[in-house]
Amino acid sequence: MNYKPILINSGEPYGIFSEIFFKSLKINNFKKPILLVTSKELFLAQMKFLRFNFKINLIDKKNINFKHLNNKKINIIDVKLNFKKPFDKLSNNTNSFINKCFEISLELLKTNKFSGLINGPISKANFLRKKFLGITEYLADKTNSKNVAMLIYNKELSVSPITTHLPLKNVHKNISKKKIIDHFYLINNFYKKKFKKKPRIAITGLNPHCESNYKSSEEDKIIKPAIKYLLKKKYILEGPYPADTIFLKQNYCKYDVIIGMYHDQVLAPAKTLFGFNSINITLGLPFIRISPDHGPNVAMIGKNKSNPQSLIEAIKFLDE
Repeated sequence: MNYKPILINSGEPYGIFSEIFFKSLKINNFKKPILLVTSKELFLAQMKFLRFNFKINLIDKKNINFKHLNNKKINIIDVKLNFKKPFDKLSNNTNSFINKCFEISLELLKTNKFSGLINGPISKANFLRKKFLGITEYLADKTNSKNVAMLIYNKELSVSPITTHLPLKNVHKNISKKKIIDHFYLINNFYKKKFKKKPRIAITGLNPHCESNYKSSEEDKIIKPAIKYLLKKKYILEGPYPADTIFLKQNYCKYDVIIGMYHDQVLAPAKTLFGFNSINITLGLPFIRISPDHGPNVAMIGKNKSNPQSLIEAIKFLDE
């Protein structure tokens, strides 16, 4: 059977990606071929350092023979990187390398011959340098995508924040009725296309207990009107719910997705509930983009002790 290959770029070259990738291949036999965009020489050095043993199949990005892609070897498009040792301190010195990996990946995705893109963990502070809030926004800019959403996906429960990597003091300035409605549409359409179902969605409030000690709260001005509008359109959703109780099991089990107003409002409980069994999906791009739901794990770099589960779940999602 012919499968569309899974495209992966390594993200932070000195992070834990190579380790969790090697472990993922060791644990699982994936059906679809995987094509990796990274530095071949660094990858080989890290493989030797971590004591893994895989053969490499070097791929020419300008002339890919898809019939020759398989997982008997690691298929690599080589991106040159000067390095002194297999693992090094994270810095902005590798920004051009990471950007080049994304540029190659985005060009390949335009062919529509891949299942989607997975990128390894990236240090946002070093790579984005305050130009973008996150990789979600970086890829939106690169692809001229006007409306995107972060979905932390788990089969049991997914969560999605209306705002992403904003300071709390700025959250209330960056939510609106339109933003909530557009966000809802992205999630609803994704579930309909991918899973052939209308998702059951809950929406949180912004303020504690959805209450406020001032006359005009965000719940009254923004969130309730957005929900009312969507209910008139016959969508399945409820809220606003207080964030401190919606994640009780007897409550969250009624829903497929919980939409929150800010990042940690929904990501903290989701990670507490599911650990590494979740993946970060960007909705609204011309392709499916996924990343493991964790960073480059600076404290564990080169120690061979990192958990590969989130990367495994990311590959499995595109391998179905």
